[in-house]
Amino acid sequence: MTTARTLARPGAAHRLAALAEDALGGPLPVRLRTWDGSETGPSGTPVVVVRSRRALRRLLWEPGELGLAQAYVTGELDVEGDLGQGLRLLWAVVRERGPRAPRTAFTDRARALREAVRLGALGPRPPAPASQARLRGGPHTRARDRAAISHHYDLSNDFYRLLLDDTMAYSCGYWTDEDPAAAPAAAQRAKLELICRKLALVPGARLLDIGCGWGSLSLYAAERHKAHVTAVTLSREQAAYVREQVRERGLADRVEVLRQDYRDVAGAGYDAVAGVEMGEHVGDAEYPAFAAALHRLVRPRGRVLVQQMSRGAVAPGGGAFIEAYVAPDMHMRPMGETAGLLEAAGLEILSVESMREHYVRTVAAWHRTLEERWAEFVRTVGEETARVWRLYLVGGGLAFQEGRMGVDQFLATRTAAGGDSGLTAAETAAWHRDLDVR
Repeated sequence: MTTARTLARPGAAHRLAALAEDALGGPLPVRLRTWDGSETGPSGTPVVVVRSRRALRRLLWEPGELGLAQAYVTGELDVEGDLGQGLRLLWAVVRERGPRAPRTAFTDRARALREAVRLGALGPRPPAPASQARLRGGPHTRARDRAAISHHYDLSNDFYRLLLDDTMAYSCGYWTDEDPAAAPAAAQRAKLELICRKLALVPGARLLDIGCGWGSLSLYAAERHKAHVTAVTLSREQAAYVREQVRERGLADRVEVLRQDYRDVAGAGYDAVAGVEMGEHVGDAEYPAFAAALHRLVRPRGRVLVQQMSRGAVAPGGGAFIEAYVAPDMHMRPMGETAGLLEAAGLEILSVESMREHYVRTVAAWHRTLEERWAEFVRTVGEETARVWRLYLVGGGLAFQEGRMGVDQFLATRTAAGGDSGLTAAETAAWHRDLDVR
């Protein structure tokens, strides 16, 4: 029987909104709808849809970013409208207001539990989604690093063929054309050419490509600059793909593919060493040894190029979601700290180039492909993993756009005795000329 008292009872959306607004210290910036059909919040904004009580249970067990991500990737929580705009509005509130200081830990917890009881959300911890990484052992042991790399890069070559352009470059492109419609593949080739020019590659030069990915730089350097390349990766899928490309392109005399840890790379005296968005996977405590390896592997007056993501000093990017679902054990630091670590290893930095705004365009292109070919991605890796990548690309693009994450190219040299770096003014100017990569 419906009574006036029943009609007056607030819906789940109103109860949740009250808790969220108390935590945020002000009104919700997005609309909220819950499983019982109740809805509240400003109109004309993205709508956060809580489809089941299980989403709330996840937040009780994993408060914050990780619980929200678990609910999103499983579809227990969704966003209608522009996901990026929704994240932008929520992040702006957190940044501007900051989480409201709790009255006391006891009263906040007691209130949350009372609401959880009323909403029927209490229960055992839900199992982690299948797409969440499960690593064992101490951080950055060889076995754990192999598992971390495999979680991300061995997803399947079919998936990355769908996502990436024909260069198979999974790193920041370099736009030399202001045209917003400029092809991502052209931007990737421009980036590869820029790297080769900075490394001063000439026919016969020996290049070590650490963390070679799907071989975009290794294959480009061998084909276009006639370099002899040693391509190193921990990923089974990547190694298989690059070896196949080496055979198809007739590059067996110029490209050697090694599936091994960078710490196990033997030899020295390379003319150039590159690590394109590999240093983020090294770890914080291990980075000095990584930088020392770069110094050991390159010859005097040889070049080292590190293209690496960074985090903002005040509002860092990355976080629990990326580490749990996308790149386990990754570590980003402010750009200046990386420069200091490279210098401490004995490398002289010749130039640092910010590519942050180029990454905004790169990630936008990947996200556009994901949405346009959504059904194919779901058939390839399943809806849960596809949702992981949607959240990753939207959130990562926003972090680059707002300056919470960046990416930089560090060019360094192992300066020879007497202080000779081998750098010429003409060479520096050539890096930034218009690049003919047709």
